Amino acid sequence: MPLYLSRFSYTPETWARLTGHPEDRSEAARSYIESVGGKLHGFWYAFGTHDGYNLWEAPDNVSMAAVALAISGGGALSSFETTVLLTVDETLDALRTADGIRYRAPGA
Repeated sequence: MPLYLSRFSYTPETWARLTGHPEDRSEAARSYIESVGGKLHGFWYAFGTHDGYNLWEAPDNVSMAAVALAISGGGALSSFETTVLLTVDETLDALRTADGIRYRAPGA
């Protein structure tokens, strides 16, 4: 199954709610991905541009997109970005395939 890395940031209102009532949000994240047959591999909070990161495994892009849409639509986040992660073998396959594509620069 493909792996996905998500970066998220909470709204100030969400931080206020969590400050008043702390809870482990990784359990919620786990339930979302498991509802589409996936797995949560990690949930971390961070300093910096994003408040946290998730590493997910999902059956396919549509399943992960459904989870991302449900989370984004919940209103607790100010941003949510997901990146599909490629294995080394997938990247090597892409490199071999790219070698056969004849790119033409704009205006060339």
